[in-house]
Amino acid sequence: DVKQQVRESKREIRQGTRGIEREIAELKREEAKLIREIKAAAKSGNDGSVKILAKSLVRVRAQITKLHGSVAQLKGVSTQITTAAATSSVATAMGQASSTMAGMNTAM
Repeated sequence: DVKQQVRESKREIRQGTRGIEREIAELKREEAKLIREIKAAAKSGNDGSVKILAKSLVRVRAQITKLHGSVAQLKGVSTQITTAAATSSVATAMGQASSTMAGMNTAM
């Protein structure tokens, strides 16, 4: 059944999206922690540590950006699935209507 398949696909996409969003939240907490550590290291004058932590911060931010892109792609796929299902149902309805019309024409 097409409706069932669409429902299952959308559910799996929602679950995937939630998982990615949890990961994003975790990375944002990590980002805040790194910022605190960078400030503490800078205050104590530990330049080497600041440099390493700053590189980690850049990597974390890049990963967050990639994950946001993944969420957007998943939502786009969900929209495409919905559109395809709607198109399929319209095609089915049109087929039924045309067969009904053909039946009426032969009856006349």
